[in-house]
Amino acid sequence: MDYLEKARRVIALEMAEVQRLLERLDASFLEAVETIHHCVENRGKVVVVGVGKSGHIGEKIAATLTSTGSPAVVLNSLNALHGDLGVVADGDVILALSSSGETDELVNILPALSRFNVRIIAMTGNPKSFIAQNSHVHLDVNVEQEACPLNLAPTSSTTVMLVLGDALAMVLLEARGFQKEDFARFHPGGRLGRTLLLKVNQIMRGKEQMALVSPTVTIREALLKMADVRAGLAVAVDDAGGLAGIFTHGDFGRHFRAHADLLERTLGDFLIRRPITIHHDKLAVEVLHLIEQHRIDDLVVVDDENRPVGVVDSQDLARFRLI
Repeated sequence: MDYLEKARRVIALEMAEVQRLLERLDASFLEAVETIHHCVENRGKVVVVGVGKSGHIGEKIAATLTSTGSPAVVLNSLNALHGDLGVVADGDVILALSSSGETDELVNILPALSRFNVRIIAMTGNPKSFIAQNSHVHLDVNVEQEACPLNLAPTSSTTVMLVLGDALAMVLLEARGFQKEDFARFHPGGRLGRTLLLKVNQIMRGKEQMALVSPTVTIREALLKMADVRAGLAVAVDDAGGLAGIFTHGDFGRHFRAHADLLERTLGDFLIRRPITIHHDKLAVEVLHLIEQHRIDDLVVVDDENRPVGVVDSQDLARFRLI
């Protein structure tokens, strides 16, 4: 049995049905987007309802809508008539998913939902079905063939539903001006959330962990200070506390052969006077960009007066799970 060929057949069938969906997108989709957009802008929510495989797809659509700024909840159709209708409020949008458009559980709760001041968007494969005919907007998810070899198991139909749900969520995301920073607020536990929510002052090593020195010290003294705090660079400050420059272990290695008396030379003669720096109030994601762009291991953090207040060591980025 050629399993790979059979797998390709499944994928090809589902791709073909998604292509059909793409070709028949029409004004109903625009109306659905505008309906949900108006609802959310007026502090309403999307109530998603479905049964079986459609219900599982509905849960994913609801999760995607919620995580991208369009609040959505899932209504359990089996318990809806026994108290769960309490999640529905006037002004909400009902998104009803049913491949046949005749699912008994949904048919039974539509009259109850209609008593609320809500708009109903149906996502079905039959525009003449009861659910489609009793909705305000109908989105056609008809498929010609399931990917199941028996043409029974919901496969192509659920894929088309999922793709259309993603399209709704992503168009709404753009319509509402949803940005990466908004996404991060809803996903604080992920890498994106950490990089977009964490500030530089939350990940930097403070002054007590810096090798702060005067430009007038010797290289030997600077290296000893670096060893004391286990730092990869010495940060030189002027009399006013401003950043005068930096000296790294790499600089020591580069200058050592050329200067036999390097250890007794004055630090100021070998400083990098204008090092790459970052403001303490910037987002942590900017640290990643600077370190990758300039291929450096340490980044000096400064305040509004260009006074060094900390250092970001690239080795710490893994500890904060930023890389």
